[in-house]
Amino acid sequence: MRTLLASITALALTGCTGVPEGIEPVTGFETQRYLGTWYEIARLDHSFEEGLSNVSARYSLNDDGSIEVINRGYDAKAGKWKEADGRAVFVGGENTGHLKVSFFGPFYASYVVFELDKEDYSYAYVTGYDRDYLWFLSRTPEVSEKALEAFRDRAKAEGFDLSELILVEQERHAQGQK
Repeated sequence: MRTLLASITALALTGCTGVPEGIEPVTGFETQRYLGTWYEIARLDHSFEEGLSNVSARYSLNDDGSIEVINRGYDAKAGKWKEADGRAVFVGGENTGHLKVSFFGPFYASYVVFELDKEDYSYAYVTGYDRDYLWFLSRTPEVSEKALEAFRDRAKAEGFDLSELILVEQERHAQGQK
């Protein structure tokens, strides 16, 4: 019985760190170039981000080689900023854009970079362990219509349902923005 319980616990702790079938994480990933601030341009909404605008993510290197993740967004209903601190580690090699991120102790979720502007790291397309999770991240709070259309085209080609895609409001001078 202990072995069964241990197996179920292990599966629960690692079950959300996979890659959606048919999605390939980018290779040639360079951690140092990925660090810094990214703005959320579009997303498939989830309870942990529901109603948030001005969403950004800041990545920095921890002393142990893991990546500190600080996600931040403004909740207009509550009239305040919400912030979540997490930690990311690579699932495989550091040159592959597949990490697992934890905001809640030992519970990790996949962070799969499946498209990345490798020239200047100006945009990234990210998913989770399944196609219910999707983000379009940019180094700038606004992107061109052409860039947004390229994201939509790639996401559709990869099998994402974009019927509930949210374009994230990014105010240039949002009060309290760090």
